[in-house]
Amino acid sequence: MGHVIAIDGPAGAGKSTIARLVAEKLSYTYIDTGAMYRAVALWAQRTQASPSDVHKLEQLAISAEIQLLFGSRVHLNGEDVTDAIRTPEISALASQVASIGAVRSAMVAKQRRIAENSNVVMEGRDIGSVVFPDARVKIFLDADPAERVRRRAGDLPDEQPATLAAQIAERDQRDRNRVESPLLQSPDATYLDSTGLTPQEVVEAILKIVRARI
Repeated sequence: MGHVIAIDGPAGAGKSTIARLVAEKLSYTYIDTGAMYRAVALWAQRTQASPSDVHKLEQLAISAEIQLLFGSRVHLNGEDVTDAIRTPEISALASQVASIGAVRSAMVAKQRRIAENSNVVMEGRDIGSVVFPDARVKIFLDADPAERVRRRAGDLPDEQPATLAAQIAERDQRDRNRVESPLLQSPDATYLDSTGLTPQEVVEAILKIVRARI
């Protein structure tokens, strides 16, 4: 297996942006695990699968052909769904789907296969704690709630800040308290508060850690 840089943290902390930039700097493969769960959620919505239908969602997760392509494009079963998976509705559904143990098992298997022959930067909520507990570099990326809302507003300019704040708080509650692979900081992960830092400053901080450990 190649080198793995695991970046975990709550919604709106900037994980996707930072992980992508770090991967570019190191010429590693960037794996957006959140996009994988969103893709399954989109397929569930399109097939009218209930969030409570565990068996159906497991089958969708196992059979989903998800490709993460250059330029952060996401393909589901051969279709470009990059924009379709970024709506607030799919985001909320993805959080529900991700709480199902069987779905997570299917996604973890896919994520581990990707890393078998590649150096990867992988971000999510349980990468360092569950997916790759032996990763040599683990980062827990955080930011204060107001900063996280501001960043999410940049991605979703049509949403009201109060609505985004409520969505993030709900997502935090669900992610931190779910039975399967809850959001938590691994004991051996480096905590990094990105509040007030530019993406470049966060990337440099992570690269310093990488150079010391790999």
